[in-house]
Amino acid sequence: MQKILLVGKPNSGKSLLFNQLTGLRQKVANFPGVTVELKSGVFNAYSYNTEQSPDVTQQQKFELIDYPGTYSLKSWSKDEAIAIEQLLAAMSDEKTSVILCNLDATRMERSLVFALQVQEIAKQHDKTVVFTLNMVDELLRFNHHIDTSKLGEKLGSPVFAVSAKTLIGINELQKGLSEIAISPEKYKVRATEINQQSFAAAAKILATEYAIPADVVLKRQNTIDRFLLNSVFGGIAFLLIMFFLFQSIFTWAAPLMDATEDAIGFLAGVVSSLLGEGILNDFMTDAVFGGLGSFLVFVPQIMILTLIIGLLEDSGYLARAALICHKPLSFFGLSGRSFIPYLSGHACAIPAILAARTIESPRKRFVTMLTVPLMSCSARLPVYALLIAVLVPDVSYLGGWVNLQGAMFFVLYLFGIVTALIVSSVLNKMTEGSTEHQDMPFILELPSYRLPHWQPLFYRIVNSGTQFIKRAGPIILWCP
Repeated sequence: MQKILLVGKPNSGKSLLFNQLTGLRQKVANFPGVTVELKSGVFNAYSYNTEQSPDVTQQQKFELIDYPGTYSLKSWSKDEAIAIEQLLAAMSDEKTSVILCNLDATRMERSLVFALQVQEIAKQHDKTVVFTLNMVDELLRFNHHIDTSKLGEKLGSPVFAVSAKTLIGINELQKGLSEIAISPEKYKVRATEINQQSFAAAAKILATEYAIPADVVLKRQNTIDRFLLNSVFGGIAFLLIMFFLFQSIFTWAAPLMDATEDAIGFLAGVVSSLLGEGILNDFMTDAVFGGLGSFLVFVPQIMILTLIIGLLEDSGYLARAALICHKPLSFFGLSGRSFIPYLSGHACAIPAILAARTIESPRKRFVTMLTVPLMSCSARLPVYALLIAVLVPDVSYLGGWVNLQGAMFFVLYLFGIVTALIVSSVLNKMTEGSTEHQDMPFILELPSYRLPHWQPLFYRIVNSGTQFIKRAGPIILWCP
């Protein structure tokens, strides 16, 4: 199967574009011995003979591979270097048909530096490049339009204006990408005047001519940031949001947990009445419904935690939270980026440890990975829930918005966080001065504030629940 490589800078809507082109049919592959994650899915290309529906007899399947976002082909970290190395290797692969390079329409200059680097390498390997100008819906709010045909002439490659969120231009991209992928030799990179400039200079020239002024786009973002990143109000907002997160895990999930428990009890009663007395009845009641049912009750809590984290991430606040946490976390030898693995660790420690690959500093990444398991993950929810239900009265305040059991839940999670910070400080002192764990600067781009896209968020929520059931269910069923 021929391949289409999807590349671009972080926070440019690349993953959402990937989901739209593949219909969320994706799988995850890890290179042996590393934590670099690639997503791949199937893109169905059609040969359009007319302006009407595609001729299905001309269908061809392509493997669309989503590479990790990066700002440059010059890497900062080991993991980023591996991702770039694999991208360069894929460009020389005969099965690679097209490189689909995603650009952020709101921050074109930053996107173009990396895109032009990729185009130059692709030209050396005689590969076809297609540019997508993503998030054009943001430009429409400011009545700004980009002439993609003229921009494509300047770049020497086709350009499609799209919005992966609102589906603007997606049909045109699917149609155009199908035609280009099937006949890539017709769309090779053309030499233009802009290609003779340095990458930074060319990006600046193109952004000046076509892009929307940065101060126009950032005006609303800076207004919100003045409050959320304020040394006083920002810290208060952060604590309230975190308290809201843990309250939601316990309080909001309670009705769903009760409904799940009642449903399991009802099914157990029906099966028990049909089987009658005997060892099979005992096995079904105690082992199957009693064992599996005892952990299925906590699936709603995992799904709600995934929902809240997804909302924070997609809205752009999670990056601000990392920035807010950088200064206090640095006292314990951690980075602001450590906040994201720590927060993810409350769902499951394994993906949280993998998420630590975004930390540039090897030493801080090492300390973060070692202390993430100290977070209270979802596996401890049954124990916490049982202890809280027995020892803490079910009392509510502020009209039911604040629950005492939920507050105690927050305290238990806070204890895990404080313990992790203390251990991090000790590990930081132990590894200080080690050449193997040299420090690197903290660099973080703040994405624009956006409303979450509900389709991939819903998929992520459902997937978190199903993966928990698939992985934990067989172990609980077969182990005594």
